Amino acid sequence: MAKATPRDPGDEARSEGAPSGKSQEADDGRERLHKFLASTGAGSRRECETFIAQGRASVNGHTVVKMGVKVDPDSDRILLDGERVQPESRVYYLMNKPAGYICTNSDERGRPRAVDLIRDTKRIYTVGRLDADSTGLVLLTNDGGIANIVCHPRYRVEKRYQVHVRGNVNREQVAKVEAGVWLAEGRSSPATVKPIGRNPKRGETILEMTLFEGRNREIRRVFAKVGLTVRRLQRTSIGPLVLGDLVPGAYRKLSRADLVFVGEAEQMYLANQAAWDAELPAEERRPRRRPQGGGGGRPRSGGGGKQGPRRDSGRDAGRDARQGGGSRGPGLWRSVFCSISFSKGDSHGNQSPGARLRQLHHA
Repeated sequence: MAKATPRDPGDEARSEGAPSGKSQEADDGRERLHKFLASTGAGSRRECETFIAQGRASVNGHTVVKMGVKVDPDSDRILLDGERVQPESRVYYLMNKPAGYICTNSDERGRPRAVDLIRDTKRIYTVGRLDADSTGLVLLTNDGGIANIVCHPRYRVEKRYQVHVRGNVNREQVAKVEAGVWLAEGRSSPATVKPIGRNPKRGETILEMTLFEGRNREIRRVFAKVGLTVRRLQRTSIGPLVLGDLVPGAYRKLSRADLVFVGEAEQMYLANQAAWDAELPAEERRPRRRPQGGGGGRPRSGGGGKQGPRRDSGRDAGRDARQGGGSRGPGLWRSVFCSISFSKGDSHGNQSPGARLRQLHHA
């Protein structure tokens, strides 16, 4: 395909079916060209942006070299390097990620990846990532729309975790975790924490934590901020999807019926958008984009960007404890079935994260 001089495809041939680069106010089924190309398995979104800039993509016979052009995959004729590209059928998997596997799709260190456990040639990626040391539920799909709704806290899809922390836990520490603590990228969102057990032999307290968001190693960093070390972390549910009898490394295919909750979450958000957005931190009110490059799907070849340094690591725990954030006074929970449980009169013992978030906002 001949490379054309850069031009706005909407200037000269809109009547011939060339796509418009202007955003569409209505939901007319159009999507940005680089996003569509990525959905076909051509490359990550960033790679597809490069393909467009190089003049390798055309729509309805017109070369596109600018970002932001929208296309209709059902009616537009879209070519990459002279060959027609078609969208992949959507697939959805639920996996019990084992320890030692990473949720990114490109890793220069050659570590095992969660996507390698699934036999599917489509360009899938993980939704609701877990760090290598953590285990439990992750979604894997090539549907970016569902990925955004499941991950963004504005849609209030609950994620539940079983957290094993070293030593005893007191009410003050729990209250700080639930209210949110300051991390490098901002304040963590409110959550609910419920004690569910204790392992005396291992010297661990077992907690159940429910929250809407899931930043990089967030739970470990949040507990470190109040002087607690997370030894084991397992995600047990994402919305109504539960771990069930999935053994580590096993997965099952999800149907659209399994994902009805995603559409319901979107409708609930749209019905309460103003109020719910007002309760989110400012940095969370913007739509999230799926990470480019390393997180964009199965790469054609090895390599990937370097991972940034981990911040707010466990070494902060000692400093916070010395400053009073990790007090281990007489308020320690000493019994798993007695004093470790919240009393009936507790102001947040049985509240959902949504109710807890609203209470904190109006406090």
